[in-house]
Amino acid sequence: MVVVKYFENKNLLLSQLRKSVPAVGDDIIIKGRKAKVSSINCVDEQNCDVQVVREVVVNKNKLLLDNSKKKRR
Repeated sequence: MVVVKYFENKNLLLSQLRKSVPAVGDDIIIKGRKAKVSSINCVDEQNCDVQVVREVVVNKNKLLLDNSKKKRR
């Protein structure tokens, strides 16, 4: 069993106890968001730090301004 800590730019996202360490380039889901493993740093036999890059979430449901309801002066 290995303790795997997932980091994004020095920010700890998740810490898990796993049987195996993910490989570089694997797609994973952390807290409901997709991420890709960029690098792995094994501290010792039981601890590994994994650097990930999360995908940017694009909000498609932007509120469109409706100017027709405003009063015309």
